[in-house]
Amino acid sequence: MSTATVTPEVVTGAPTSTAPVNLTPAAIAKVKEIMSTQDPVPAGLRIGVVGGGCSGFQYSMSFENQSGMMDKVYKFDDLKVFVDATSAAYLSNCQVDYVETLEAAGFKFENAAVKSTCGCGSSFSV
Repeated sequence: MSTATVTPEVVTGAPTSTAPVNLTPAAIAKVKEIMSTQDPVPAGLRIGVVGGGCSGFQYSMSFENQSGMMDKVYKFDDLKVFVDATSAAYLSNCQVDYVETLEAAGFKFENAAVKSTCGCGSSFSV
C-alpha cells in the first residue's frame, strides 16, 4: 500500500502553500469509493478535530454537501476536503492513510503534534 501523499490544490480560503492535512492515495481512493455509494453524492469530506475521548481530542471525518463560512477547501485528486480554522491548528502536518490488515480496516491519522494517545487509540492530547 502506498504512503505517498498527494499535493493538494487550495480551492478557497487564505493563500497557503500546503494543507494542514495530507491524504495518501489509498485514503483518497477509499473516500471516493465510499462517496460514490452515497445518494446524493456528497460534495466533499470534512476532516476535523473535536473535543472528547479520554485524552481530550478526537479526529472526525464526515461527508458534507457544502463548505462552511470559516472553512478552507483543499482538493486532492478532485476530492474536496473541508477543514475549519480551529481544526487546522490541530491537524498541522497530519497525514491520513487508509489501512487494511487481517484484524481491521480504517483510516489512520499520523500527527507529529500529538503528545499522547489513550489506550484505545481513538483520542489524543497535544
